[in-house]
Amino acid sequence: MNVERVESMPAATPLRWRIPAACLVLAGVTAACAPGDAPEAEAEIVPTSVLFTGATVIDGSGEASFTADVAVEGDRITFVGDAAESEAAPATQDTIPLDGLLLTPGFIDMHSHISVITVGEAYGLPAVEFLTQGITTGVIGVDGASSTDLAALYADLEASGVGKNIISYIGHGSVRGTVMGMDGRAPTPGELDEMRALVRKGMEDGAFGLSTGLFYTPGYYAEADEVIELGRVAAEYPIGGEHAPVYDTHDRDLGAAYQGIGYHNSIREAIHIGAESGLRTIFSHFNAQGAALYGRASEGAAIIDSARAEGIEVAGAQHVYTSTMSSLRAYTIPRWAQAGGPEQMVRRFANPDTARILDVQTMEMLEIRGGAEKIVFADARPEFNGKTLADVAAERGLPVPEAVREIMSESNPWVMNRDLYDVENTRYLATMPWMMTCTDGATPAPGAEIVHPRVYGTFPKKIKDFVDRDGAIGLPFAIRGMSGLAADFLRLDDRGYVREGMVADIAVIDLDRFTDRATYDDPHQLSEGVVHLLVNGRFAIRDDEVTGELAGRPLRRP
Repeated sequence: MNVERVESMPAATPLRWRIPAACLVLAGVTAACAPGDAPEAEAEIVPTSVLFTGATVIDGSGEASFTADVAVEGDRITFVGDAAESEAAPATQDTIPLDGLLLTPGFIDMHSHISVITVGEAYGLPAVEFLTQGITTGVIGVDGASSTDLAALYADLEASGVGKNIISYIGHGSVRGTVMGMDGRAPTPGELDEMRALVRKGMEDGAFGLSTGLFYTPGYYAEADEVIELGRVAAEYPIGGEHAPVYDTHDRDLGAAYQGIGYHNSIREAIHIGAESGLRTIFSHFNAQGAALYGRASEGAAIIDSARAEGIEVAGAQHVYTSTMSSLRAYTIPRWAQAGGPEQMVRRFANPDTARILDVQTMEMLEIRGGAEKIVFADARPEFNGKTLADVAAERGLPVPEAVREIMSESNPWVMNRDLYDVENTRYLATMPWMMTCTDGATPAPGAEIVHPRVYGTFPKKIKDFVDRDGAIGLPFAIRGMSGLAADFLRLDDRGYVREGMVADIAVIDLDRFTDRATYDDPHQLSEGVVHLLVNGRFAIRDDEVTGELAGRPLRRP
C-alpha cells in the first residue's frame, strides 16, 4: 500500500449503494432493516460465472504473493493459474481484469457481535460495516452470550438472508442464565444437568464449541470445574467427526478486573479449562489491559507459547484499537453487588451501608480503567451518547458513584473505555504466529452517533498500522491471520484459501485505497478499498458498489 497516498487523500472515494428498498441508510452509511422488514431471499439466483484475470494473489497460506487468473463457477473456485496457457481454464460468462489488484480469501472475523440474534435487532443483517472490510464470515455467540436455540436462529437466517456467513458457539453465560438466572453460587447437580442438556442441544444444532465470558456476570460466578464439565459435553461433538471443538473465552482477568485473579493466572485458568475439557482454546480479543500492563504483553504470550510447546492447541484473536467497549455495569459495579440480577442490585443501592461501600469500590474500579474521564458512552440516547461518565455526573450534580447508581437503576448503557490497551502490546501480539483478527464489533444501533470504530475499520487498520506503517508484520502473514489461520483453527476445510475447489469467499482489494476511515469522533465511516467481494460465490460488493445481496449463511459444525 502507498501509505503516503492514503494519508494525504482529502476524502475517500464514495461507496455506491444498491440496497433493497426494505432497508434504510443510517448516518449516511449503515445499511439497516427495520424489524420484520429484512430483505426477502431472492426467488432465483443466477449462478456466478466469472474469471478474474491478472490478480496479485495472496492465497491465505502465508506464502508470498503470485500472479494468477482465478475463476469462479457457482459458489466454488474452479481455477487458479494462467488461463491463457491452460487447457483446464473454464469458459466463464464474465471476465473482470484486475490489473494487479490484490485477490485474497474473504476475511474471517473471529469475534463478532453482529446483531442477528434478536428479531428486534434485524438491522444487523446486511452486515455492510463488515463486508466493506473484506469480511465474509463472522463468529458470534462469543463472551458466553449466545442464542440457546441455534436451530431456530439458523432457520431464521436462512429464511431472511444475512450479509456474511455466521458461525456460532453456545454461550456458557446464556446457558447458566437460563438455568440459574444471576445467582452467585455453584449449581446444584440438577441444575448442572440442565446446563449440560442446553450445551448438548447447542452442539447438536451446529455450534463449533463453548464460549465463556468469565469477566461478566453470570459467568463470573462459575468456578473452573463447572465450565470444564460443560466443556466436556461440547467435546463429545468433534468438528468433522475428528477435531476437538473450540473453547472461546473472554477470560476472567485481562489485567483490569476488580479484585481479580491476575493477568497471568487468568491465562493459565483458561488454558487449564480447555485442556481438561478436551477443547482447543482461543482467547477473545487477547491483550493486556490497563496502564500497569503497558509493555508487558510478552508475558502473556509466553504462557501461551509454553502451552503450545507442550502440545496444547491455544490461540488468540485481536483488534487493534486502544479502547474497549462493554456495559457501564461491567466497568463500575462489583460482581457481588450484581448477584441476583438487576432488581436485587437496585435494592442494594437503596441501602445506605451498601451505598457507602459502593462509593469506594466503584471509584477503585474506575481508577484501574483510568478514571471516569476515560469512560465514554456509546449509547443511542442523546443524554449519554458521546459524553464521558465524568460529564454525565457533573450534569446531574452528583458524585460519580452516585451518578452510576442512578443510571444503573434505569438502564445499563454501552460504554467505551478509552486508552485501556497499549499500542506497543498490540503490535507485539500481532507478530505471534497464533494470532488471528477480530472486530469485537457490535452492529451500531439506530440513532447512536458515537460508537466504537472497530466495527467499521479493524481489518484495514491492522494492515495499515502494522504492515505498511511500521513493518511489524508482512502482508502475507497478516492476510493468513485473517483467513487461512482462522479457517484452520475452526477446521473449515473448504474456506480460508484461494485454491481450486474451495468456497468462493473472495476479496479483491485496491491496496492503494484500502484504509479505515472511522474515528472515535466520527465513527460511521465505512472502510474503503474493497473493489469486489464474493460471499459464497455471489457479489456482495462489485466495482466498489455494495450490491445488497444477502449471500451469507449459517455455517454449522461439520
